[in-house]
Amino acid sequence: MKLLVTGGAGYVGSVCAQRLLECGHTVVIVDDLSTGNADAVPAGAEFVEEDVASAAERVLGGAEFDGVLHFAARSLVGESVVTPETYWNANVVKTLTLLEAMRSSGTGRLVFSSTAATYGSPESVPITEDAPTRPTNPYGATKLAIDHAITSYAVAHGLAACSLRYFNVAGAYAGLGENRLVETHLIPLVLQVAAGRRDEISVFGTDWPTPDGTAVRDYIHIRDLAEAHILALESTRPGTHRIYNLGTGTGFSVREVISSCERVTGRTIATRDAPRRAGDPAVLVASGARVQAELGWRPRHPDLDEIVADAWTYLQSLGARERYRGAVRS
Repeated sequence: MKLLVTGGAGYVGSVCAQRLLECGHTVVIVDDLSTGNADAVPAGAEFVEEDVASAAERVLGGAEFDGVLHFAARSLVGESVVTPETYWNANVVKTLTLLEAMRSSGTGRLVFSSTAATYGSPESVPITEDAPTRPTNPYGATKLAIDHAITSYAVAHGLAACSLRYFNVAGAYAGLGENRLVETHLIPLVLQVAAGRRDEISVFGTDWPTPDGTAVRDYIHIRDLAEAHILALESTRPGTHRIYNLGTGTGFSVREVISSCERVTGRTIATRDAPRRAGDPAVLVASGARVQAELGWRPRHPDLDEIVADAWTYLQSLGARERYRGAVRS
């Protein structure tokens, strides 16, 4: 298939684009590099450095595409609270522009990168796709709004669509991993402490109703996440918008993640206890029953130490590249 991948220079988008190429698909990436990295664009993909809203109609109208995988978005929860207008524009308005470009060009297949943040603080875990959606921040609200828009396009225009609601994605694949200017995810932050890039890691809340008092999250390997996108793409049906949670169904506490990072790196991680953050739930763990039953997907790399080890290898490779570039510049 010929596929448009928006946000394909970002962490998740680049790994998914790499796997699509490995499966024999033709990939065109559109990314404005506002948060992505040009060197994350996989070899073999055509790259258009442009904002998705300005490029969508021209790119989709200029050639026949079989489908779109939409990753381009703003995704920092804290930032979304401070500047919600940025998120409503970047996530919702630009996605509506993309959906219209797909409709006018006859591109009828879509896989959308959604999030567990659409659920907010869950009433029970593991979280199923039927759980109430009550996002507690503008980021989650914009993703939920997009899901509603996609459903309406499927009903009215026959769009074949699938939304994948990620839990905590980590790890690396094929030399591609997390490399953000502003990092907020726990595993890369802890590994940055191990690498000497940070002095310590803050543990937000030590009195949660969990076995060790710290918050529990579901971590999914980026490779498993990419495989789910391929299955979702192949299974879309015209006029139908399906939604799936992506996680392992197993939760790990903040302290368990820190211990895993210490085992993998062989280094002591300095921590600092801090108050709970407003809006943080105690436990977020996915139910994977629906995606397993309907797509046959199940995580093949659920081991936390494996996820951490792949992320650590990638972080070390980044350091080596930075030292090389510094030596070349000097």
